Amino acid sequence: MLHYQIEFDDYRQHLVHVTLRFVANPTQVLWLPTWIPGSYLLREFSKHIEAVKAYDEAGRLLQISKFEKNKWRLFNTDHELITVEYDVYAYDLSVRGAYVDQTRLYVNPACACLALEGQEEAPVEVEVFLPNELKHFQLATGLENKSLVKGRHTLKAKNYAQLIDSPFELADQTRFSFEANGIPHEFVVSGKHTMNAERMKQDIEKICATEISMFGSAPFKNYTFMTMATGNSYGGLEHPNSTSLITPRDDLPKANEPTEPSVDYQRFLGLCSHEYFHSWLVKFIRPENFVNYDLDKESYTSLLWIFEGFTSYYDDLILLRSNVISQDSYLKLLKSQIDRYLQNPGREIQTVAESSFDAWVKFYRQDENSNNAGTSYYNKGSLVALCLDLGLRLKGSSLDALMRRLYENAQNGMQVSERTIFDLCKELTGDDWLEQINHLINTTDELPLDQLFPEFGLSYTLKNEKALPFGLKVVDKPEGVLVQHTRRDSVAVKAGLSANDTVVAIDGVKASEKLLNEYAKQQGAFTVHAFRRDELMQFEVQGGQSDLTTIELKVEDQAKVEKWLKA
Repeated sequence: MLHYQIEFDDYRQHLVHVTLRFVANPTQVLWLPTWIPGSYLLREFSKHIEAVKAYDEAGRLLQISKFEKNKWRLFNTDHELITVEYDVYAYDLSVRGAYVDQTRLYVNPACACLALEGQEEAPVEVEVFLPNELKHFQLATGLENKSLVKGRHTLKAKNYAQLIDSPFELADQTRFSFEANGIPHEFVVSGKHTMNAERMKQDIEKICATEISMFGSAPFKNYTFMTMATGNSYGGLEHPNSTSLITPRDDLPKANEPTEPSVDYQRFLGLCSHEYFHSWLVKFIRPENFVNYDLDKESYTSLLWIFEGFTSYYDDLILLRSNVISQDSYLKLLKSQIDRYLQNPGREIQTVAESSFDAWVKFYRQDENSNNAGTSYYNKGSLVALCLDLGLRLKGSSLDALMRRLYENAQNGMQVSERTIFDLCKELTGDDWLEQINHLINTTDELPLDQLFPEFGLSYTLKNEKALPFGLKVVDKPEGVLVQHTRRDSVAVKAGLSANDTVVAIDGVKASEKLLNEYAKQQGAFTVHAFRRDELMQFEVQGGQSDLTTIELKVEDQAKVEKWLKA
């Protein structure tokens, strides 16, 4: 057994002290992941490791040397009991790293616990020690845990892979328990908030029960939701039997939350539904090359349109099926998803399969050109799932049936290859789906929503709205109007304006977003002054606005709509 001891005495300096004890090989290598499963970017966690020291049983200092960015080597250990100590800087308020201060102690072991090469399958024990003044903190984690003494917790994992996929939090928490289909769940919220816990419990229990029922069973024996409430942060990361969420506190249900959830609360419920669905899709049902993660380097797959896209299709649909939101609310969420797709010029440049493969270099590195040059495997992937669902239903099956088949396959040790979805669609319908699916994922052609929706009782109407002044997305700042994004081939770009310029005047009048909109509606040319970096520049810009495409969805046959949505 590998034994980790984690102490937080220096939490005011955002430091975590880790002690690792083990019986070493003659030449022992220690390593740390460069990324965390579920978040496809090299995070280089080793940059936060400080002051690594090693000792033998007698307390003598041993030589330990770093020989790669995330690897250390111990010499001449001769199978001794070794102690390795180091500090981890922990001030990443996200769901991916570690964060400690006087309000919260949060650790993803992937960024804090060094692994032993050759001993990754050994069982793991983690002892967590709290300083006296924080011993009242409560613990939340998906790991097996015991607490025999106040302020001291013992966590257990069957191996290193389970350890690094199981974050834990210690904080003052609002929490409640419930069962969904007989499975115990914990819901934990930290940070300042005024959440209506009874309403939250009522809704989250329905969501969990609906997802378990859809698959027929769950790949976990218990589940923990860990939520950090903040001012405006947002995100989530899935784990096998837990999830870490970070949300604006205003998205949590209010004391007077209406029967139909507010738009803000719907967003949080959708986040919960999304990350919970990942327990099946990506944590249990995986791409073939994710069965054993290579955490030293990128693990490429062109299948994130399945694992994130299908999940994004179901996250809102589950809210409807669990009767947490109404059909009207669901159709508004669906309209927003389609509008986002139609208003993304990059959908004409990049396919959704290419977007999946490029996740490592593009999705987590958004810049001013991202919307012009790329598409989202979340957004377009969800609409590909919608097209597949409707197409399968026309052939007597459904995406639900395909998801259950994926789950059955995973239970039998079969994971997802490039051919799996093609083959399963053929199995379920008897038809060859090669051309249809290739059209959806390997081309930039428009999705056939206008053909599919009428078959399910919805009319689908495209509209163009004049919305972007001069083709610019802007925001007012004290120093002027900051250009966040420029549409390619817009009048602003043709005049020479660029993203990150700060517009200060139009025809000699102080600029504002409102003034830009007024001038853009007029004919003729206007003189625009803007700072690029610290240099004042002048542009002659023609009046004009760029169109934003939007849709109108209208129910024409309620029985057909219900047959699709409720099945």
